[in-house]
Amino acid sequence: MYLSENFYHQRKLETLVENQTTYELDNVAMHIFETHERAENILLRFDQPVLASMISGKKIMHLRNKEAFGFHPGESLIMPAREVMCIDFPEARSADPTRCLAMAIEEDRIRQIIEMMNDKMPQSDHVEWSHLNDNFHFTNDQGIYQIIQRLLFLFTENHPSKAFFVDNMLVELIVRILQTNQRQIHVNACSDQVNNNRISAVVNYILTNLDKPLTIEELGAIAHMSTSNLHRVFKNEMGISPVNFVNIERIRKAMELLRDPQISIKEVYLLCGFQNRSYFNRLFRKVSSLSPNEYQVRMNSTLIIA
Repeated sequence: MYLSENFYHQRKLETLVENQTTYELDNVAMHIFETHERAENILLRFDQPVLASMISGKKIMHLRNKEAFGFHPGESLIMPAREVMCIDFPEARSADPTRCLAMAIEEDRIRQIIEMMNDKMPQSDHVEWSHLNDNFHFTNDQGIYQIIQRLLFLFTENHPSKAFFVDNMLVELIVRILQTNQRQIHVNACSDQVNNNRISAVVNYILTNLDKPLTIEELGAIAHMSTSNLHRVFKNEMGISPVNFVNIERIRKAMELLRDPQISIKEVYLLCGFQNRSYFNRLFRKVSSLSPNEYQVRMNSTLIIA
């Protein structure tokens, strides 16, 4: 993720720790924070719900009811209003500053978008879209990454229709994040939820049978839906098709297996339900930007150094 030239021309560097540049519009404000030296226990709080997304560098986040965790580029975090963040900057320096955006969104606007989703794209089994889980930490998918990158440009652009452009992007961003959150809810569903929700049942079946051939007809039978209806409902709730979800979870499992330096690539792709190594290699590179061999070497060299 990168910042536009307009940002660097407009911003003033007034402090080396959490220097703040703010752009405000109706319903939403974007804050860009820059830290140019190591620091610890920096407190930050917003009066509105916040999407925080890392641009460069690394933070260690300390949040209520959550173990401390590293926050890296390519990741985002949803924070409720008035939540206090305590932040460490273990690697920030002038030559390589830590940069993060924090987008504060009016609660009424979020509520309006959720009401629109419940009206226009209701979930199955009479489950309503609702506010995100507190402190939801996730990896940006391609769609979310592209929207955030576009918003970084729009906020720094001097355009008469900027507020309209930003609001349209904001609607799509919130829809995609809610779908990402819903994927996590289905993945983490307890046995009662699996039994009471058809999409949770399909997700659970996929996760417990990744090593086996899976067909859309088989998944439709689990959900008691036609294949076309399952595809529509699944994509509506999860933001991706059943086939894409299967492939993502198979690659996620492959990444876990490749942490073992002794396992062969053939063992990995067979254990993850792939019959064709070239197809496995292609999907793996698409998700991780590395080949399976490169990923295995990198992960295990990191473990040896640590």
